[in-house]
Amino acid sequence: MIFAHYSQIAKQVVIFTVFSGLTTILTIGRPLMASDEASPLATLRKEHPRLIVTREDERRVKQLLGQNAQLRAIFEFLRKEADEVFRQSPVQHRLIGPRLLDQSRLCLSRVYLLATVYRVTGERRYADRAIKEMITAAGFQDWNPSHFLDTAEMTHALAIGYDWLYEVLDSQQRQTIRQAIVEKGLREGEKIYRKGTWWTKTSWNWNQVCNGGMTLGALAVADEEPQLAEYILAQAIKSIPIALANYAPDGAWAEGPGYWSYATHYTVYMLAGLQSALGTDFGLSDSPGFDKAGDFRIHVVGPSGLAFNFADGSARVGAAAPMFWLATRFGKPLYAWHEREVVKGRTPLHLWWYNDQSADITREPPAKWFRGADIVTLRSDWEDQAVFVGFKGGDNAVNHSHLELGSFVLDAQGLRWVLDLGSDNYNLPGYFGKQRWTYYRLGTQGQNTLVLDGQNQNPQAKAPVIAFWSSPTISHAVIDLSAAYMENERQTGIASSRVLRGIAVFGRNAVLVQDEIVGHSGKELQWQIHTEARVSIQGNRATLTQNDRQVIAEILAPRDLIFESQSANPPPPQRQNPGVTKLAIRTKLSDEPFTLAVVFWCNPLAKRPPISLRPLQDWEGQVATGR
Repeated sequence: MIFAHYSQIAKQVVIFTVFSGLTTILTIGRPLMASDEASPLATLRKEHPRLIVTREDERRVKQLLGQNAQLRAIFEFLRKEADEVFRQSPVQHRLIGPRLLDQSRLCLSRVYLLATVYRVTGERRYADRAIKEMITAAGFQDWNPSHFLDTAEMTHALAIGYDWLYEVLDSQQRQTIRQAIVEKGLREGEKIYRKGTWWTKTSWNWNQVCNGGMTLGALAVADEEPQLAEYILAQAIKSIPIALANYAPDGAWAEGPGYWSYATHYTVYMLAGLQSALGTDFGLSDSPGFDKAGDFRIHVVGPSGLAFNFADGSARVGAAAPMFWLATRFGKPLYAWHEREVVKGRTPLHLWWYNDQSADITREPPAKWFRGADIVTLRSDWEDQAVFVGFKGGDNAVNHSHLELGSFVLDAQGLRWVLDLGSDNYNLPGYFGKQRWTYYRLGTQGQNTLVLDGQNQNPQAKAPVIAFWSSPTISHAVIDLSAAYMENERQTGIASSRVLRGIAVFGRNAVLVQDEIVGHSGKELQWQIHTEARVSIQGNRATLTQNDRQVIAEILAPRDLIFESQSANPPPPQRQNPGVTKLAIRTKLSDEPFTLAVVFWCNPLAKRPPISLRPLQDWEGQVATGR
C-alpha cells in the first residue's frame, strides 16, 4: 500500500509513505536527520514506562511532593479516590444503548488513578487492583468496535496500564493484556484505517479520540508488534491533522466547550505519548491555532463558574489537565494558573503535568472573538462579580450543534441569569438522526434566540460575526442570523430578508440585546430566554430574582410590547427542566423593518447608563451611550 499526505505543519510538509506497513517519514524544511530515514519506531524508548509519564517524570514529581503543598493535596485526594475503588466491582461488559463507553471510561479512569498511586507509593495493592480491571476488560468478548470510541478508550486504558505497570505484571498477565490490546483494539482499528471509515476523515472529536487511543495502544506494544504499530502510527499521524485544523485560527472548538475538553484531552494524550515514547510529535503540536486552545477554555468560563455550554454540553466546568501540558508546551503560564487556581483540577495527569507558574489574568482582554468558530465572549472585567455574555454565531451543521445561532448566556453578580439547557439523553430515538431537531433542548424552541412562526432555524445555516468591539467600558458584537431563517423564506417566496442580532455589555451595569428584522412579513416573532431565576412580570419589565440578588429586563423598543412566561418542559421522555422559566416576547411582523431592543440591568442599585439605540450597521465603532 502506498499513500502520500501533505499537511502544512509549522511551515513544513510532512510526507508519509507506507510500503507493506513500513513507514518512512520525511520532513521538508529542515535538515534531514538520521532517524528520518528509518521507521518512526527507530527512536522508540525501549524501557517502560514510556507513555506520557517516564521515570524522569516520576522522579521529578516525587521530589516536588516534598516541596509543594498544593501538589501533595492533589496526591492525597488521588490516594483517597484510589482507596474507594477497592470497595467497588470491576468493570463489566454492559451496553447502554449502543455504547460500552461508560465502562471504557471507568476502566480508563481507574487504571490512571491506581497506577499513579502505585508509581508514587510503590504499594503493590494499587497495582494489583489496576491489573484486576485490565484482566477483566481483556476478557470481554469485544470492546464494542461498532461504536469505536468505546474501543479507542479501552485500548487507551490497557495501554497505560500495560506500560505503567509493566514491571509488576507477570508473563501471563502481560500476554493477556497485550493480546487484548492487539486483537480487540489495534486489529479493529487496522480494519477501519484500511476501509477509510468516516472517523478517519472527520474534522471533529471522534478523530482525535480514535486516533489517540490507537496511537497509545500501538506505542505500548511496539516492541512486540512493530509492523502493526508502524501501520497504526502512520495512519493516525495522517488522519489527525484534519481535526487539528479546527483549532485555527484562535483555538476555539466549534463543538462546544464540553467537546473541546474531550477532543483536546485526546489530542494531548496522543502528542504527549508520541513525544515521550519517540522523542517527537512529528510537528503535530505546531498545527495553527493549537497553541491558543487554552484561550478558548479560559474565555468560555463565566464568573459564575459555569461554561458557555453551547452544543451538546454541560455548563459544569470539568477538570482539564491538558491545560498544564499546553502551558508548558507553549509557554502560556495563564493556562496553568487558570486550571490550578480557578478550576482546581485534581486528576492523575494534574499530578504528572503539574505546573506552578503564575499569571495575571487582568492582562488578558476581557472580550474575545474566536474567529472561524464565530463564538464571542464579552465581559466587563475578570473579577468574580463581572458581567459576562457568551454569544453564539458559527454553523448549525457542526457536529453536536443545536439550532442555536444567536443564542447567549448571561452572568452577573456571580450568578447565571440566562442559561443554556444543554444536551438531552443521547439514547433518545434518532438523537443523532432524523428526530434530532424535534427535541426541545436541540431545536430552536429551547434556545435563547429568535423563533419565527414556531419553526426551527435552518440546520445548514451559518451566522458570521460582522462586528466586534472591545474597550475598557463597552464591548459588543453583531451576528448576521439571516441564513438561519432562510428555510421559511424560500417557502414563502420572499426574495430579500435580513435578521441581525447585536449584544453590547456596558461595564457591570447593563447588557443590551438588539435585534433587527427586515422581511418575514406576517410571521410571528418570538424573542425568548431561559432562566432559573424567579420571574415577576410588570408589562415591559421583568424582575429576575435569585437568592437576594436581582436583574431587571426591560423592553426598550417597541415600548408597547410585553413580557410573558412560558413552560420550558417538553413532553417526556425528554429531559425536564424543573425550576426553569422561559421568558418571552411575542409580536407579529409587518412589512416595515422591525427593531426589538431588550436591556438587562445587571446592577439595579447602580446608576443606569443612558442607552440610545443606533442601527446595528453602526455598531462597528462604538455603541452610543448618550455621553
